[in-house]
Amino acid sequence: MTQTPSPIRALCRDCGARPQDRTTRCPRCGSPRLVRHAELDQLSIAHIDCDAFYASIEKRDNPDLQDVPVIVGGGQRGVVSTCCYIARIYGVRSAMPMFKALEACPQAVVIRPNMEKYAAVGKEIRERMRALTPLVEPISIDEAFLDLTGTERLHRATPAETLAGFVRDLESDIGISASVGLAPNKFLAKLASDLEKPRGFSVIGASEARAVLAAMPVGRIWGVGKVFQQKLERDGIRMIGQLQEMDAADLARRYGSIGLRLARLSHGDDSREVKPERGAKSVSSETTFRTDISSFETLRPILRNLSEKVSARLKKSGLSGRGVTLKLKTADFRTITRARHLQDPTQLADRIYAAGADLLANECDGRRFRLIGIGVSDLESADRADPQDLVDPLAERRKNAELAVDRLRDKFGKSAVELGLTHTSRIEKDAKKRGDG
Repeated sequence: MTQTPSPIRALCRDCGARPQDRTTRCPRCGSPRLVRHAELDQLSIAHIDCDAFYASIEKRDNPDLQDVPVIVGGGQRGVVSTCCYIARIYGVRSAMPMFKALEACPQAVVIRPNMEKYAAVGKEIRERMRALTPLVEPISIDEAFLDLTGTERLHRATPAETLAGFVRDLESDIGISASVGLAPNKFLAKLASDLEKPRGFSVIGASEARAVLAAMPVGRIWGVGKVFQQKLERDGIRMIGQLQEMDAADLARRYGSIGLRLARLSHGDDSREVKPERGAKSVSSETTFRTDISSFETLRPILRNLSEKVSARLKKSGLSGRGVTLKLKTADFRTITRARHLQDPTQLADRIYAAGADLLANECDGRRFRLIGIGVSDLESADRADPQDLVDPLAERRKNAELAVDRLRDKFGKSAVELGLTHTSRIEKDAKKRGDG
């Protein structure tokens, strides 16, 4: 005798009810926001992504902005950090040059980023996530993976029910909405969270993963950037469904290790675990100019100021790093990065600036730049940072002077001590001889 399958239970995102019939509205609260899926109560890997995070905070703090397009970014010369969904209707997108965004949506309200405020909200959301499960892997200030496996007894709810309650509380307590993707692994969870923004709750189950992926372009696969997507398209591969029909060994011969990853992910196979709280990979600071700058001498003090900001963050976090990276953006928006690896880890502004200035001098050949940035990577504890330099006898004196300045600034404020530029490297001297300064 054939058994009748049990009815698929739905989940109301607005009140948490679990109706069993095929109604399109919740019988308890009348909401149409029902999630219904055969694997809803078996899945436990989630990706939570706050909706237009910076813009949402600004709208929360200023109700007059609720029904107008909002762009968060840096002035006429900067780029869009994020924008609300109203602005996106006009074609505005993150990382778009501000002048293009305002051409597309001239009526938009532009707000300078307030990173301190956004970080505080992000921290509060992160702590709420950790109350659900210790397995929280942050991706950025406003998104993270969560593994809720085994949390049913703790919360007396399935992972899906717990997540629905979490995003309801975000809206009522913090005033921020978020979208949820629920799936058997991280790759599918991330894809699911993008399917129904904003305020989405989407599920991709194991049984349907192959069919869902087949209809997506190859660019939706994690790790396939724009350049590699173009390469795949030149090879005639545009859709994930095409990859599913190809032999894994053939993909490996064509594209190396990434070919094997394409083979796995195209079938929805992702064995990566949710790893709690990854440490920062780098610390950096950058600025965009109102007018383009080509002069080395004009760029030097700006670079020094950015180096001091990076140094302060490293010192505050107890970190140091061996890699120093200079970032420049030309007037035609071409990004240039140059890096140097230091023999010993550092957290000193003097050493960060010295490495950056040497790299900058080589690039000052008449080109005009609209942005400059400096960053430190290969991070580690500050325990072994900045040992005594036997080659440069003045290095220890500069180190002690910098630390003394730090103490004065901590006591009296940053403006209490202003530093002049004393470092002149060999490359800087060569640049001056060439007339590049």
